[in-house]
Amino acid sequence: MATATPPGVRGGRSETASDTAPMTHRQIMEALSGLMLGMFVAILSSTIVSNALPQIISDLGGTQSSYTWVVTAALLSMTAATPLWGKLADLFSKKLLVQISLVIYVLGSVVAGLSQNTGTLIACRVVQGIGVGGLSALAQIVMAAMISPRERGRYSGYLGAVFAVATVGGPLLGGVITDTDWLGWRWCFYVGVPFAVIALIVLQKTLQLPVVKRDVKVDWAGAFFISAAVSLLLVWVTQAGDTFDWISWQTWAMTGGAVLLGVVFVLVEARASDPIIPLRLFRNKTISLASAASLFVGIAMFSGTVFFSQYFQLARNESPTMSGILTIPMIGGLFVSSTVSGQIITKTGRWKAWLVSGGVLLAAGLGLLGTLRYDTAYWHIALFMALTGLGLGMMMQNLVLAAQNQVAPEDLGAASSVVTFFRSLGGAMGVSALGAVMATRVTHYVEDGLTALGPKAAALGHGGTGGGGIPDLDRLPAPFREVVESAYGHGVGDVFLYAAPTAVLALVLVVFIKEVALKSSERDG
Repeated sequence: MATATPPGVRGGRSETASDTAPMTHRQIMEALSGLMLGMFVAILSSTIVSNALPQIISDLGGTQSSYTWVVTAALLSMTAATPLWGKLADLFSKKLLVQISLVIYVLGSVVAGLSQNTGTLIACRVVQGIGVGGLSALAQIVMAAMISPRERGRYSGYLGAVFAVATVGGPLLGGVITDTDWLGWRWCFYVGVPFAVIALIVLQKTLQLPVVKRDVKVDWAGAFFISAAVSLLLVWVTQAGDTFDWISWQTWAMTGGAVLLGVVFVLVEARASDPIIPLRLFRNKTISLASAASLFVGIAMFSGTVFFSQYFQLARNESPTMSGILTIPMIGGLFVSSTVSGQIITKTGRWKAWLVSGGVLLAAGLGLLGTLRYDTAYWHIALFMALTGLGLGMMMQNLVLAAQNQVAPEDLGAASSVVTFFRSLGGAMGVSALGAVMATRVTHYVEDGLTALGPKAAALGHGGTGGGGIPDLDRLPAPFREVVESAYGHGVGDVFLYAAPTAVLALVLVVFIKEVALKSSERDG
């Protein structure tokens, strides 16, 4: 039962943009400034380590599996926490939740920078992921609470632009920090802290949202079972083919356990008075299709940011800084398409053509990236990356927009977080599975290359590249370095080739989404 209704709240729910006089563009931008800074921090933390990871894992004595887990751990906790953040946003102060997310992120970052081994680093990345999950989910939710559906296209484009800047700025900044002797990779985790503190201060001053407190219990059981199911599934994807065979009793135990936990989650949600993910949302075809499409978009989005750093550093022997610079075409494409599509969608109210076009470009870009080798001409790579970025920019924010347009104001948080959850889940599963594929393919290509050099060369080469660690190319003799570079170039190409069909699946799904023109207010249509 709702408490006394505060100003700006009607009918026991938070006021939306349509319930009061519309905010001016300046008022909206002021209110969103702290939120976008928080979003910048969230994405920065996800991308800043990408170009530093080869050096981090080498310094901490990790393996290719550790490399994958440093990324996957953050994605895993972000994925599992996203639905809970979405539900909390429907119950409590969105502003307070954003600030709590930032504090959690800061704590995880500071301890991560002090890590002395990969185990500690992975644990800290879990904490970071919880905070980042809140920031990612709440950014869309807060925006939806202030802005009418028709206007959201414009401001979603701004969020997409922030995403692009942080995505390109993160690797560049991480590369510069790693290459600077008096800083070192540990500052990759410290550098986001002042941004987060500034975001906290700006949020406190600029973000004013009406709050309604409802006497409803948080669905902790649902949160536990969905987290357990996702975690078990991702542990299996990461370990299969490395620690144990894909077809083994461990596979059957883990996948069976994940399915069982998923069934229990559905049963719990069906009986919960206020479920963390209302199952009734999936009766809406648009939300179901948008969620499934986001799953596959997530695979493409995160695989690009993770594996490009290995490609440029280990296949082309570039520095961390140059690795960031060389990925600019992809981020440039994402920046342009997210901003332009958001502006045009706001003017026309139509969004489906952008989703379909994005699916075509994403599938084409990933398919072409599947041809990568260590000596592929860079202008080819730049073109392929630009196509991939354009596709991502057209799909990522607009899938959330399509889902938000289909729900009542009180379900905005849940609907937004569901689509974000599936995107994060796709990213986590994609990085885990594709990381396992890459480790296997690189090992295979290295063995073939060393064998081709002859028995004596093969024996010497294993001594320099074996053990499952990340190789230091500068310490390898020229013939063996070329073998390793070729192996990583071909291995990363295989990763994108495996990812391309997921983009095709995303395209097929968005084709079947029925377009409903964006409403000018929550009461329209």
